[in-house]
Amino acid sequence: MNPAGKAGDGAPGVADPRTTRPAYARAGVDVAAGDRAVELMRARVSATHGPGVVAGIGGFASAVRVPPGMREPVMVSATDGVGTKTAIARAMRRLDTIGEDLVAMCADDVVCLGARPLFFLDYLAVGRVDPTEVAALVGGVARGCEVAGCALVGGETAEHPGLMAPDEFDLAGFCVGIAERDELFDPAAVEAGDVLLGLAASGLHANGYSLVRAILARHDLPVGRRYRELVRAVLGDAEAARVAAAEPGQGSATLGDVLLTPTRIYAGDVLALRAHLAGRGLPLHGLAHITGGGLPGNVPRALPEALAARLDLGAWPEPSVIRLVATLGDLGGPEMRATLNAGIGMVAVVPEAAVEPARTFLAGRGVTSWPVGRVIPASEAGPGRYVEVGQG
Repeated sequence: MNPAGKAGDGAPGVADPRTTRPAYARAGVDVAAGDRAVELMRARVSATHGPGVVAGIGGFASAVRVPPGMREPVMVSATDGVGTKTAIARAMRRLDTIGEDLVAMCADDVVCLGARPLFFLDYLAVGRVDPTEVAALVGGVARGCEVAGCALVGGETAEHPGLMAPDEFDLAGFCVGIAERDELFDPAAVEAGDVLLGLAASGLHANGYSLVRAILARHDLPVGRRYRELVRAVLGDAEAARVAAAEPGQGSATLGDVLLTPTRIYAGDVLALRAHLAGRGLPLHGLAHITGGGLPGNVPRALPEALAARLDLGAWPEPSVIRLVATLGDLGGPEMRATLNAGIGMVAVVPEAAVEPARTFLAGRGVTSWPVGRVIPASEAGPGRYVEVGQG
């Protein structure tokens, strides 16, 4: 996102680096296109800046103030990418949403420590700079930052001719959050008997897409196929009718549309939930972001070593896209829940008394949630400190 070169001012004897590197251009690097991309995205990125941003895009680095009034501020950082979901975006030629996935992957990791996302940087590698496409990709990042409540303060767009195909791209992101030291979540506060409150996912989010793409290739499924028709063909008429009633936004959607549904960004919701519960004298003991590794790989990370997670299968509805992928891929329930998010994108660990206040508050913010399990002694679970009961 930082300019590949700064334009000269046109004065005699001052070279414009955009027009004096013909050898670089012959090698496939279009410096002028990179500059145009920066100009196209500049307003969108600047819209995420608050008074704390001292220096944003255009320089060698960015600067952000520590918010005033903090007693013992702690910086919390996370980095991630979008993975092979980018291949679906390429196939659909739809690049305006994938940046939201990037922000979600990083900002919601930061919030799991109890920090508020403060600022974000992106790294975009492309085979060829198309200014409009680069601006669309970074525009999605900016939109995600607005939802997460953080500033997009800089980044880098790198053109890699010969290494990547002209239409290839990859995204990585870096989020820094801030918290008072005594506000960081302490796993030791979690108690046996606490409830695992699952927050609904918006779809597959951004994990498991290597498997998804392999399944599509195996069944020769085009991303342009009507989603409901595919659900009917694979899962039957009853499931297609249920989708029509429960997932009305997918009426005219294609398979690619559903697979590109942006990852829900929970940061603002769970921080507001924590404040709401605190106002009622109730704690939020911890959070688990359900990404790679699914439920068994992530829920125990929010718990101390002496405790484990017991998930009650059937306690929440799985989105049709989860069942569709599992059926087409011949995945058993345990493998599906260890690969995909099973319809749960974030798990909050709360005491019993906080369950209904939390569910009511989240519903008011448009986030559906369910009690999906309990915290139990580790001695009652397997070596992974995770056990499932019921059928699913």
